Formats: sequence, structure tokens, C-alpha cells
Amino acid sequence: MALDAESEAIGSLLLDRGALTAEQLDAAEDLAEDWNVSLVKVLLSRRWLTTQTLYREIAFYHGLTLVDLIEDRADDDLIRQYDPVVMNQFMTVPIGRAEDGTLTVATSRPGPRTLLHIREVYGTGVTIVVASHFDVSWQLQRAFREKHSHEAVFALAELDPDMSAQNVVTPPQILVIYLLVSALLLGLAFSPVVTLIVLNVFLTIFYTGNFLFKALLVWLGGAAQETSSRAIAAEASLLRDEDLPIYTVLVPMFREPEVLPILAQALRNLDYPLAKLDIKIVLEEGDHETIDAARKLDLEGVFEIIRVPASHPQTKPKACNFALRYAQGDFLVIFDAEDKPEPDQLKKVIAAFNQSAPNTACIQCRLNYYNARENWLTRMFTLDYSLWFDLMLPGLERLGVPIPLGGTSNHFRMDVLRELNAWDPFNVTEDADLGIRLTQKGYRVGVIDSTTFEEANVSIPNWVRQRSRWIKGYMQTFLVHSRRPIHLWQSVGSAGVFGFIFFIGGTVLSGLLNPVFWSIFAIWLIFGTEVITPYFPLPVLYLSLVNLLAGNGLLIYLTMVAPFRRRWTDLAPWGITVVGYWVLMTVASYKALSQLIFNPFYWEKTQHGLSKHTANEVAEASAEATEATQ
Repeated sequence: MALDAESEAIGSLLLDRGALTAEQLDAAEDLAEDWNVSLVKVLLSRRWLTTQTLYREIAFYHGLTLVDLIEDRADDDLIRQYDPVVMNQFMTVPIGRAEDGTLTVATSRPGPRTLLHIREVYGTGVTIVVASHFDVSWQLQRAFREKHSHEAVFALAELDPDMSAQNVVTPPQILVIYLLVSALLLGLAFSPVVTLIVLNVFLTIFYTGNFLFKALLVWLGGAAQETSSRAIAAEASLLRDEDLPIYTVLVPMFREPEVLPILAQALRNLDYPLAKLDIKIVLEEGDHETIDAARKLDLEGVFEIIRVPASHPQTKPKACNFALRYAQGDFLVIFDAEDKPEPDQLKKVIAAFNQSAPNTACIQCRLNYYNARENWLTRMFTLDYSLWFDLMLPGLERLGVPIPLGGTSNHFRMDVLRELNAWDPFNVTEDADLGIRLTQKGYRVGVIDSTTFEEANVSIPNWVRQRSRWIKGYMQTFLVHSRRPIHLWQSVGSAGVFGFIFFIGGTVLSGLLNPVFWSIFAIWLIFGTEVITPYFPLPVLYLSLVNLLAGNGLLIYLTMVAPFRRRWTDLAPWGITVVGYWVLMTVASYKALSQLIFNPFYWEKTQHGLSKHTANEVAEASAEATEATQ
């Protein structure tokens, strides 16, 4: 598409004033035409000149004054008189009013469309000045910090309280738990043998169902994936850059300055017009180390720092909710700081949305690890993720069962995300919760064959901290979405309820009950059958043996076959050691249960950057970034 007259004029001005070379201008103009964006947006996505220089020249071209809103703060009370959504959309902000009543409005997008908007919103007697996108955004963040911070924390709890984990356990659930515990204690007091037999029968059947359900997921998830993958890849390759929508990328970080270069380079490597990316680096306002590191990197203008005000709870979903108020894309994805998505992922997601049912609101991409072979723990973590994302989640999709989203690489339609009040800040696995909530609200979650690679935990204590938070979040999610069982059944169907119980509840319960069954098995080995026979009638005993031998053997087998889809055959033998991994899961499960009772909203930080690969990644990313500026 041909350049607009304003882009041509600004380009000539930058060339004449020595801000750009002829080669740089030619390249920028070609990209502007290919991407169907203005020349200014292209230049903001390149580091050929500083953003300050670019905005100074834009102001000069329009005959306007350039202001520094960091040094000269605007009037917050004045700003709050206007709609923050509209101001963020057009990047305008009123900064002061003169004694004669004249209003001064700053914008980072001077031009005919913005001028018309300013006249409609602010009136005609207005003085217009130019400020950088960064300055305008920070003014809005500061003026509305209390309002947007409150919404980030309480919007879901206030507007849809049944879907919020603010109250972890509701009074009816407390009553049900009380009645069940009372019945168990009374049974043990007056008829212990019968009670234990009934309990064993129930748990044995549950375990059997859990094993069989997971086997079914793997079978379904492994079938017919190649056809859909090829169709999505084919359409993605045909997408034209000029037709692609604006895509918001949220990257929540906390005290992770060392991985910033990796993050920035990974996003630059995406096969998507950088000028059409709305990248938000989401930082806690007290995390000065990471904020300073981000500033020093001299990132392209498409990178924006969002400072999240301090409030309780201090969680990733609260930070994302706050940043969502400033998002400008049609679609949104979350990446973690150390993520390395495959370059064509965003295009594949657009293609997947195009091929999916209209009620598809989210596309989940697969997660795996780039340091899979670093030690035993990273190997087991990789096998776990390969089973989960490559086989089980596609199986859930085929069954139409609610899908608990992974923590990253979930891609959303922006309108649906806002409609559902986004993430629950009181749930420490807000991703899993949102996946279940989407299905209950009538939306669909898809899974596609595109991988984001992360750093696998190399430290067992760090892994336990991370996994206990995940399991605690699964406990919260199960409690929230089981509050209204009839509504759950009506919204997701019988298969959905069944899958929810076994996939969410089963994951939690197996970690808590494994030691019990291991202990019973140990007692049987040491003391013989006479000790346990009264509590295990022959049918239950045989079914328990099937669970022990066939069930656990099946899970070991599934763990071993999981990496074959990626042809990581060298990892398969490590599946034999998965029992040790289950022991760690049990430790994490009991820690999660303790935190659920005593500290339900505590977000236990997982430390990243511990892998020996990280230093190499940082060095390579820094070198690529330096080369790009030359």
C-alpha cells in the first residue's frame, strides 16, 4: 500500500535534517508500505534514531511544541475528568488549563484524525502540544492508578462474585465439608471396618477412572493432529503483513532484570510486523532494578513499561489486569520473561482463529523447555510438559472438556477477555481458572501446534515452590467452579464435569493420596495380607492391584512415549524414574494444602535465570541487539 502524504513529508524532513540516512529511509518506507502502517510506527519499531529525536521532528513538522511530561507533570485532577479508555485509544491527555480557560492537550499522534478527536472531546479553544507515547501513557497510569488498581483487584469479585476466589470456600462448601468429615469420623467411631471398606472402594474407583481418563486423553490427543497443524500452517504462510491486526503482548516480570535482553530479542524475532505489536513490559512500581534495566536497554518505541501500583494481593493476574487497561490490540498474548516463542506463532494463532468456530475466545499454544537435558529435574519437567501440552490438552479439546490454560502463550480475543473481567487476582493459577471460566461462559478454547520454549527449573527447592503454587491454584479453581454444580453441568455438559473432576480434582487428589497408598503397599509387603485383608474385599483388592501395577505402569509408559512426538527419544528412558518426580509432587501438594489454609493468596515467586544456559542466552541476545543498531 502506498505511503500517505504525511509519512512522505515526515520522511523527507528526517532525511533533510540528518536524522535518517537515505538507506534507512528507503527501508522504513518499504516496511510502511508492506505493513500498511505509518512511517512513524515503523520508525518507532527501529532504533535508527531515539524516540526523543523522532518526536521532536514530528512536533517540528506539525509546528507544535514538544513537552516532557516526566519533568513537567500534568494536572491529575484535570485528567480524571475525561474517559481513560478514549484517551488511551487516541493517545491524548489534557495537561493544564491557562488562566483564560484555554486547555492544553498533549498527544503522541498529531494529525488530522487526532485533531478531529480533540475538537470533539476537548472543545475548539485548545492548545495542542506533542509528547511521546511513553509520556502520555505514564500520565494516564499515574492519574488513574487508584481507579485501575482497584479494578485490577476487585472487578471480577464485584461483577461476577461466583467466579472469584476472593472467598476461597463459601458457606455452603464449608457445610458440605463439615458434613463429609463428620460422617467419616462417625463411621470410623461406630463402624470402622465398613467405613474403611467404603472409603477404599471410592478411592480405588476414582484412581482407576483417573488412569483411564488420562490414557483416553493421550490417545485422542495424539490422533488427527497433523492434519489440523498443516491446515493452520498453510493459512499462516498466506497471511499478508498488511492485513494483520494489532497484537498486544503482555510480559509480567518481577525482579528479573537479567532476562530482559532475552525477552526483547525473542519478541524481535517474531515473524510479525514489529510496528503492529503493542508490547507491555509489566513491572511492579517498587521493582526499581528491573525498571532501570528496561530503561537502559534503549528498547524500541513499541516496548512500553507499565508500572503496577502496590496493593494486595501482589500477583501476576493483578498486574496483567492493570496492564489490560492500556492494551490497544485486537488480540492479546501473555509471555513470561524467559519465553522464546516460535517465530510464526502469532500468525498461526490468527490462522487458527480464522478456521475456528465463532465462539473460540482463546488459543493455547504448547510449552516446553530449551534446557531439557541440563539435569534430572529438567528432564522430568520436560517429560511432564510433553505429556501435558502435546497430548493431554489436545485430548481435552477433542472431548470438549474445559481446558485449564497454561501460564503463558494463551492468546485471547481482546473483547471477550474484557467482557469476562480477565484474570482472577485471588487465584494463583489464574490461567487454569480462566480456561474453565471461558467454557462455563459459552466460549471455546483451542490448542494449536506451536511451541513456546521456557527455562525449566534446575533447582528442586525452586521447583517445589513453583509447583506448590500451581497445585494451590488448582485447589482454588476446583473450589470456585464446584460451588454451583448444577450450573457447571448445564454449562459444560456431563463430559465437561467428568473431565473437570478427573483433570483438576484428580491432579490435586493424587498428589495428596499417593503417600497413603504407598504406605498401605509397604504395610502389605512387610506384614503380609492378613493386616489389610479385612479392609480390602477381594474385588477391591484386585482393583487396587490393577491400579498399582497396571495404572502406575500405564502412567510410566505414557511418560516415556510423550517425548516421541518431538523425536526426543533420548529422554524416553528417563520416564522410568518418574516415581521420584511423583514424590516431589506429593511434597508440593501438601505444601499447597497448607498454604491454601493459612495463606491462600500468597504468590510464591519462582526464581528464573538459574540455568547455565541463561548467561549464554543473555550474551547472544545482547550481541544481536547491538548488531541491529549498527
